Amino acid sequence: MAKEKINNRIRKLRFEQGEMTQQELADMCGCTRQTIIALEQEKYVPSLILAIRIARVFGKTVEEIFRLPEDGYVQQEGD
Repeated sequence: MAKEKINNRIRKLRFEQGEMTQQELADMCGCTRQTIIALEQEKYVPSLILAIRIARVFGKTVEEIFRLPEDGYVQQEGD
């Protein structure tokens, strides 16, 4: 079975939040900066708990941040 991938908008959302650093996001989510880097490069699929924590930081739903590659992104206001 192929390695699972998931697309995300984390980098874009960080910059919309006043250029939040990867370290700041990691601290707020209880993970490492390396985890945020791997997520932004789409080399790591987050646990459900981490996905929810990230969504809460940005005031979004998990589905607004993470998408399966076959779903793509729906153009949203401000994108």
